[in-house]
Amino acid sequence: MTDPDLPMTSPPKGPPPRLSQILADLAGDESRDRISVADMLETMRARAFGALLLIFAFPNILPSPPGTAGILGMPLIFLSAQMMLGLRPWLPGIIARRSMARSTFQGLVKRIAPWLARAERLLRARLRMLAWPVSQRILGGLCLIVSIALALPVPFANMAPAIALCLIGLGVLERDGIWILVGIAAALGSLVYVAGLAYALVKSALFLMWNAF
Repeated sequence: MTDPDLPMTSPPKGPPPRLSQILADLAGDESRDRISVADMLETMRARAFGALLLIFAFPNILPSPPGTAGILGMPLIFLSAQMMLGLRPWLPGIIARRSMARSTFQGLVKRIAPWLARAERLLRARLRMLAWPVSQRILGGLCLIVSIALALPVPFANMAPAIALCLIGLGVLERDGIWILVGIAAALGSLVYVAGLAYALVKSALFLMWNAF
């Protein structure tokens, strides 16, 4: 029995679950036949910006069918714009209703898990001012530009922006300013890389047109 004269105290809260655990729990939820974008948004709640940036950017690092960057780029553009404006994460129904079979989602989580586990061992709260709400709005503006660059139909240009978004997403997720700084450097580098590829592509097209006539 508890002493009525003692103040009631709530049990101490442990650290929030890591993204790898959240994804594993969602993938293992046998009550769902399919996993939608809305399910992921709801499951991740306050951690959604960092987590969803990672989830939508990471497939662009892996070998994927043509056009994947354009499809996954749209949610990234929406999320980055909301992050910049300080809004709660929200996606229009046409995107939020998109879903995949749970078995497909399990396969995706299985591919992400080893990389995510390695990253989580290195992540910890540092330079937390870079993850404050005001800082996140500035990061959102940078992520918006990088997301647009990722969605551009420039061959071989989507991997570098995707890596930058993953680094920033992980940094925001775990409030790790070091990873955010590395992500910012990677984002700036990816923009230079994409601009260089786009310039070379346009110059080559103009050269071919000029010599064709």
